Amino acid sequence: MKKRGIDDMDLVMVDPWCVGYYKEEDAPSRRLARPLIFCRTESDCPMENGYARPVEGIHVLVDMQKMEVVEFEDQKLIPLPPPDPLRNYTAGETRGGADRSDVKPLQIIQPEGPSFRVNGYHVEWQKWNFRIGFTPREGLVIYSIAYDDGSRGRRSVAHRLSFVEMVVPYGDPNGPHYRKNAFDAGEDGLGKNAHSLKKGCDCLGYIKYFDAHFTNFTGGVETIENCVCLHEEDHGILWKHQDWRTGLAEVRRSRRLTVSFICTVANYEYGFFWHFYQDGKIEAEVKLTGILSLGALQHGESRKYGTMIAPGLYAPVHQHFFVARMDMAVDCKPGEPVNQVVEVNVKVEEPGPNNIHSNAFFAEEELLRTESEAQRDCNPLSARHWIVRNTRTVNRTGQLTGYKLVPGSNCLPLAGSEAKFLRRAAFLQHNLWVTQYHKDEQYPGGEFPNQNPRVGEGLPTWVKQNRNLEEADIVLWYVFGITHVPRLEDWPVMPVERIGFMLSVWVLCFSRFLLSSLSPRYY
Repeated sequence: MKKRGIDDMDLVMVDPWCVGYYKEEDAPSRRLARPLIFCRTESDCPMENGYARPVEGIHVLVDMQKMEVVEFEDQKLIPLPPPDPLRNYTAGETRGGADRSDVKPLQIIQPEGPSFRVNGYHVEWQKWNFRIGFTPREGLVIYSIAYDDGSRGRRSVAHRLSFVEMVVPYGDPNGPHYRKNAFDAGEDGLGKNAHSLKKGCDCLGYIKYFDAHFTNFTGGVETIENCVCLHEEDHGILWKHQDWRTGLAEVRRSRRLTVSFICTVANYEYGFFWHFYQDGKIEAEVKLTGILSLGALQHGESRKYGTMIAPGLYAPVHQHFFVARMDMAVDCKPGEPVNQVVEVNVKVEEPGPNNIHSNAFFAEEELLRTESEAQRDCNPLSARHWIVRNTRTVNRTGQLTGYKLVPGSNCLPLAGSEAKFLRRAAFLQHNLWVTQYHKDEQYPGGEFPNQNPRVGEGLPTWVKQNRNLEEADIVLWYVFGITHVPRLEDWPVMPVERIGFMLSVWVLCFSRFLLSSLSPRYY
């Protein structure tokens, strides 16, 4: 460390990263970590951004159970990046500057209280009802989601919704970055890294908090107070129409119920949100923020695998992938597995007698009959989406009722087929997987992805059974990701990036409740 100009070891930060699986020595006979090392600039600043000075060229392997250093090698002398004057993200006066002073207060008030009702962990709001749960691996879990449809009673939508895995592969082939492919849920746990919102709330308005309780590594009970946030949000216009003949207009605002939690995994923050809408939609959203994972450069060096953001400092390109597991139950009664999935693609009609003006196009449905057929990718060119429908329930026009999965922006892994991390993360190779429910199939990389060669485990293995999906208890595994080419504006702290998808009502006839939404007096 002295060769790198580090004399005060109290300034050194160590982030233990799981080793993954690259060779037989990584097999899970012992729990191993390959730490990333950083050096803070100031010792008397509690909010000092230590990630601004990565210490590279040192190879360390640690046995986490024995807390012993197994291997140590100083492989290459890479100079410590000089202190970056823009490295910190605290209030302006702590950095010799000033924060904005021209923003007026914006107050969110609900003088009559919230519109939701909570009984324990059971929530009711605007005809929605569901239960809130929490696990150390997934974090927030939503159970028993249903909609109260008046005379038709309680109509089920899903048994269980959660985010079950995250994978963050980096695109630099140099060490240590090629080993950065963290399974943030399966290796670290989204739930156990969740924030207590007592330390700074991320929500506005009238808020109901839920504590999270789970078993820790020693077998005791750990509690994160005020971990899950439940609140209502104004969401702009729900619908509007003005009759141009009379000049009369009707408009309603949209209100949504949001359930969320936020976690920190090393340098990054992730906010996970489920939004429930008055028109029957459910939106899943992830918000990404935090600090970039950086690399050090030799004097005069540049790399095409990242963006230089300060002298001697660069941010490698990388991707963030999330897996949402949705155990669907559209219009199903208890113990009644009668759902199926159809893929919808919009096609252009061939020129001919049926398309003499060459303007015709139509939506074509294809039933995904088996698990081998139900390994699908997004296609914005055909407006591709998928519908989970009940095989026995119809609406007033005779159509099978359902819910539509509408993709947002998405991507696939930008890695070669021989990339080591894809052995454990083969589920990233498609945006959508559909399986028949099985109680032991909860996580796409298997029960224990850490240091796992993944032989006979995980989603790509389960679907080899090729189970029938024509009428079944359907589970959707939606894989969505973002490719991050860092900008200078992402430093020292990254503005929020948003990614997600929508579950939208499909011919269930919830639409009449759209007209009975918020009265104009609540604007």
